[in-house]
Amino acid sequence: MERLGSKIVELHNLKKSFGEKIILNGFEYVFKRGERIGIIGKNGSGKSSFLNVLTQKESLDGGKVVVGETVKFGYYTQKGIHIKEGQKVIEVIKEFGEYIPLTKGRKISAAQLLERFLFDRKKQYDFVEKLSGGEQKRLYLCAVLIQNPNFLILDEPTNDLDVVTLNVFENFLLDYPGNLIVVSHDRYFMDKIVDSLFVFRGAGIVENFPGNYSDFRAYENSTPLVPKEDKKVSDKPIKAPLKGKLTYQEKREYGLLETDIEKLQKKKDTIESQFANNEITPDDINTKSLELQEIISSLEEKEERWFALSIKMEG
Repeated sequence: MERLGSKIVELHNLKKSFGEKIILNGFEYVFKRGERIGIIGKNGSGKSSFLNVLTQKESLDGGKVVVGETVKFGYYTQKGIHIKEGQKVIEVIKEFGEYIPLTKGRKISAAQLLERFLFDRKKQYDFVEKLSGGEQKRLYLCAVLIQNPNFLILDEPTNDLDVVTLNVFENFLLDYPGNLIVVSHDRYFMDKIVDSLFVFRGAGIVENFPGNYSDFRAYENSTPLVPKEDKKVSDKPIKAPLKGKLTYQEKREYGLLETDIEKLQKKKDTIESQFANNEITPDDINTKSLELQEIISSLEEKEERWFALSIKMEG
């Protein structure tokens, strides 16, 4: 990774709207070296637009983004990569770089990076159009990484990745020393990778939360309510009552979602552990993979709904 200087990225009074829809309303933040931040929020709350503003691919209505001289962004978007007809896997990667320099004069070649992400030497000479959707996503990740960024931005990177690739990718990111921003609905992935969150509440409100996704959910469910005229907090922790904006049915749904999410997360963890420890027979791999994908889809839907209700509670 290229060396990061003392100035990383500074965001000053950012303002961005699309018509009457406000995405950012005076957001400020100064990034410190090595920060690993997750971004969560309802669909349409402006998460991807924020990433485009950060990388200056989208203009602002007000404020400014100041990028340090040594910062080199690597930006993995949901759009994927443009492939020329007739290109082979290795040719795509070499368009972006031949190797990544490591410490003490060592380096990792494009072919070695592909091998790390499960493209063996024979597979590297396959035509890209023959790859599955998941393999193309994996190739796109390698194309971003071979550019040797020191500020990595990932927009829904876990979509369409199989369990084995996810495991490789997680291990890579855990070793990655640069700055990292991740947008993802995969709570398990976020919990392993990030240390803090930007929470997009909607209407231009973005909160900085000092913890991962699970920490945030626990906090949202246990924050004591304090009357505005009395800022003293009781010594005893008080479970926050559901606020009046939820209907009876929504309150009940909110409680059930908590239980369902916990059960689905345990199922997901169990199957992923079985894959990681080679406890699944070759005959059962396809069945277990399909089961895991169904669990992940259900988990994402329920967490999205949980998040929407938690925002409504605060309204």
